[in-house]
Amino acid sequence: MGLPIPPFAVDLFGPDAVIMKGVNGLNWRLQDYVARGGYAGLKKILAEKIPPEQIVNELKKSALRGRGGAGFPTGLKWSFMPKQYSGQKYLVCNSDEGEPGTFKDRDILRYNPHSLIEGMIIGGYAMGITVGYNYIHGEVWDVYERFEEALEEARAAGYLGANILGTDFSFQLHAHHGWGAYICGEETALLESLEGKKGQPRFKPPFPASYGLYGKPTTINNTETFAAVPWIVVNGGDAFLNLGRPNNGGTKIFSMSGDVARPGNFEVKLGTPFAKLLEMAGGMRDGRKLKAVIPGGSSMPVVPADVMMATDMDYDSIAKAGSMLGSGAVIVMDETRCMVKSLLRLSYFYYEESCGQCTPCREGTGWLYRMVDRIEHGRGRAEDLELLNNVADNIQGRTICALGDAAAMPVRAFIKHFRDEFQYHIDHKKCLVAPYI
Repeated sequence: MGLPIPPFAVDLFGPDAVIMKGVNGLNWRLQDYVARGGYAGLKKILAEKIPPEQIVNELKKSALRGRGGAGFPTGLKWSFMPKQYSGQKYLVCNSDEGEPGTFKDRDILRYNPHSLIEGMIIGGYAMGITVGYNYIHGEVWDVYERFEEALEEARAAGYLGANILGTDFSFQLHAHHGWGAYICGEETALLESLEGKKGQPRFKPPFPASYGLYGKPTTINNTETFAAVPWIVVNGGDAFLNLGRPNNGGTKIFSMSGDVARPGNFEVKLGTPFAKLLEMAGGMRDGRKLKAVIPGGSSMPVVPADVMMATDMDYDSIAKAGSMLGSGAVIVMDETRCMVKSLLRLSYFYYEESCGQCTPCREGTGWLYRMVDRIEHGRGRAEDLELLNNVADNIQGRTICALGDAAAMPVRAFIKHFRDEFQYHIDHKKCLVAPYI
């Protein structure tokens, strides 16, 4: 007997990897989800009256880590919710998927929305929470509308609302859409936006577990994180852990984009070699040579090809390679890519998306962008590379949220690994590699 099919699996291509070819647009509804075993986890919990702390302990055993970017242990986060608090508590799903290169969460919402709904209901049960919100990226309106339909289905079937499935447990879930601001992917900026305020990060502490939405205890997790919970409840934490590696439990959806033959979302076991993931994506487009990879979304440090080809896709392995798994957005770049121009695009993005609250980020992101732009367009100066590193050093770790780090880390990594290209631009006033094709 093999292991149970991983949480989001649709078609299994051998024992180690799954490609999310997509549950097509016709079978995302409640009846299809139930036919695939959906809501079995919730029914099990309510029928057996499983203690909430037992669910949290299973999550701890599973080694499920936050799939939104930080990789924080989910069971540990859930244990932070104050048990004796008598007032209203909130559960929030961060579906504000704005990290460039990331497109996994919208596919979960589009093709399997009830997995998220069930995961949030179970989360509410485990933490004694009766109200939840799903904050959805505002630029994927069709996804928002589909999720609203799924909510109505769940309510009509008795899975949401008062006295769920005839028990004394109640949980209500609402959808809320953002307006496309990258900063609202930061959890406290998201809370500010939910409250109707300008989306700007809060100082921490206090942390959301003690002072979150409307000043009440709040737990926030990513879409993919919640969607993995029902599978863990049904199959057990150990089974999920065994799909991956110690400290890296389960499967992970990687969004493969860039210079690959077959871009898309691929679900694999954590610890799968990058080389195998690249093969699943059809290899390099047009048979070109791999040059570099950003393994976890545009804010993560770039990794050279030789290092990446020897790296496995899990949190710890990618950290050893000098980057972070982040959201699992794998941006692949081939030999024709100019690293200066690539960094210019990233620097411009973070300059535009800074909320302006912190001076190092507000001013520093503009300096980074303008200096890289100067180098790209033949106006670079001998001292610019050291100045770029100096500005990045003065941004990283000096802001309220991680957007400053997101702007600084790519700059430092690109210069570290591809300094020769930047130097060539400065010395010769032109690009070392062929222009974009």
